[in-house]
Amino acid sequence: MRGVGRFGQLLGLTIPALAVVMELSGRITSGPMLGMLVFSICCFVIGRILEGYAAS
Repeated sequence: MRGVGRFGQLLGLTIPALAVVMELSGRITSGPMLGMLVFSICCFVIGRILEGYAAS
């Protein structure tokens, strides 16, 4: 469970950088980029909650 939570946190930290690179290269527009950012926040928060439950 702790590993899944840690993976969610790493995914939540990686997606924003990927979204910015994709937007700067012209592959996506601002709308999908913001969607990716919201998804990454959700991944990070869920990962943090899972890691917290695994530690207790």
